[in-house]
Amino acid sequence: MQVSVFKSANKLITGEGALANLANELSRLNIKAPAIITDKGVSQSGALSHVTNVLNCECTIVIDDIPPEPEIGIIEQRLTRLKQHKVDGIIAVGGGSAIDSAKVLAATFDYTGNITELFGENLVAGRTLPLIAIPTTAGTGSEVTNIAILADPIAHVKKGIVSDYLLPDVAIVTPEMTLSCPKHITAASGVDAFVHALEAYLSVNASPITDALASKAMTLIFHSLPLAYANGHDIKAREDMATGSLMAGLAFGNAGVGAVHALAYPLGGRFHLSHGMSNAVMLPHVMRWNIGACQQRFVDVAVFLHLPVANKTTLEIANQVVDAIEALCRNVEIPATLRDFDISEDAIPLLAEEASKVTRLLRNNPRVLSKQDIAQIYKEAF
Repeated sequence: MQVSVFKSANKLITGEGALANLANELSRLNIKAPAIITDKGVSQSGALSHVTNVLNCECTIVIDDIPPEPEIGIIEQRLTRLKQHKVDGIIAVGGGSAIDSAKVLAATFDYTGNITELFGENLVAGRTLPLIAIPTTAGTGSEVTNIAILADPIAHVKKGIVSDYLLPDVAIVTPEMTLSCPKHITAASGVDAFVHALEAYLSVNASPITDALASKAMTLIFHSLPLAYANGHDIKAREDMATGSLMAGLAFGNAGVGAVHALAYPLGGRFHLSHGMSNAVMLPHVMRWNIGACQQRFVDVAVFLHLPVANKTTLEIANQVVDAIEALCRNVEIPATLRDFDISEDAIPLLAEEASKVTRLLRNNPRVLSKQDIAQIYKEAF
């Protein structure tokens, strides 16, 4: 077993009813004047009231206008607003965009430089504000990872801030907070979580620990996502999705993700596709390219998904896995091609150029991809 490092939020509180622990955690972290970072969808759905109802202190400010796929300038504006208040902690409530934003805001509250200077790995000097993350989607796993993604509108790409200082002090993961999640977000974020687990399992950095998390996450998500999509109030399906998403986040937060994410980034940055939708539409096309580099791992995945493997070659089983993934995406009404998003095929060279620069992720992929390979994958995705 090669040496590996495992990172997570400092404390995980999970399961139905876990939100009741919020007041105790605020006291333990000595948070008496928290700020809440969320989005309009969460505040208007009533999900935010579940949080405010169990607070044991006065909330100093609620910033509830974090947009999907937030741009750098948006976070800088919210940081200015945040600094106008006496805040001693942050509670992030929402999906990946809200939690990523809260992670950056907590890490830059005392920072005097430009946020753009922090893009890359291990460039954050520290964090003084404690952070509690409460996800309302079963998707991103941001509550347990050390990365935050922001959109750069000038370069038309998404960029990451990677630092252990972004890891929350506490993550509270409970299915009740996902019950109001709309169907289209349930679908996109759910497939995103599956991508996290699958890419972590196929990653060149996978370890026995991340394998255990990723394998169970794939099983849970593959079987519970269609149920949660069909009936958003199915609490068992929501709990399995919440658990699967969390486990997938723990897996990819340590093993990394690969080419699916690398090719998805330019779609979000240039064409404003959501992170989950970008990953979902690229997933099967990248996986067909990966088969040749790790067929046996795909056989493992077939077992995790409870697919039949008797009397089949490893290649047949691997292709069956990708077919099953495509069927899952169609089952939750994810569009099948880039053409469905009105993206011109003329954009392929530019997309390939931008994706080929995402070496932080491409280096985790089981198959080395050239810029020409990436262009061909995009072509197949049309």
